[in-house]
Amino acid sequence: MPAPNQLPSPGQPFSLPTKRELSTIPKAGTDEVWVYPSQQMFWNAMLRKGWRWKDSDIAQKDMDDIIRIHNANNEEAWHEVLKWEALHAKECTDPKLKRFGGKATEYSPRARIRHWMGCGKEVRYIIDYYDGPIHPGSYSFAILDVRPAMDSWENCWDRMKVAYWRWMYSKEADDTSSSSTSS
Repeated sequence: MPAPNQLPSPGQPFSLPTKRELSTIPKAGTDEVWVYPSQQMFWNAMLRKGWRWKDSDIAQKDMDDIIRIHNANNEEAWHEVLKWEALHAKECTDPKLKRFGGKATEYSPRARIRHWMGCGKEVRYIIDYYDGPIHPGSYSFAILDVRPAMDSWENCWDRMKVAYWRWMYSKEADDTSSSSTSS
C-alpha cells in the first residue's frame, strides 16, 4: 500500500506519477541524500497549503516541469548555501541539510528553504528568488539571493565579511578592467 501522500487526492482531475528522484543534498544525521517529492506528493502538498485546482490552472503535463523547476531551485540553493558554509570549512568540512521548510502564506513557499544545519549548529538561511533570464532546457529562470539570516552575531559577522569581500573584489575588477582599457 503506498504512503497516504502518494495517493490521489479526493476529486483530483488526473493521475500523477509517484516516482521520486534523489537530490545531491546530504541529509543531516545520515549518510543519505534528500529525496525529492513525486508529482503526486507535490500536488498533495500544494492542497495541504491551501491551493485549490481550477479548470484554468495547471494541466497534468505541467506537473513534470513544476517538479524539475522545484528540484533545480533546491539544488542551486544548496550550492549557494555551501558558498556561505565555506566560511566555516575548518569547523565543518561536510555540511548537511537538517530539514526543508516552507510557509504557504509567503511568496514562492516551495522555493523557500528555511532551516539549514552545519555540523551540529543550526544556521537559518534566507533565500529570495527573483525572475531572471530564461535558459531553455536548463530550467534556470531565477536569480537567487542567498544569505544567512541575521539572527546571530556570527551570521551578522559573516554577512559583513562577505559584503566587504564583494565590494573589494568588484573594486579590484573595476580597477583591472579600467587599467587594461587605458593601456
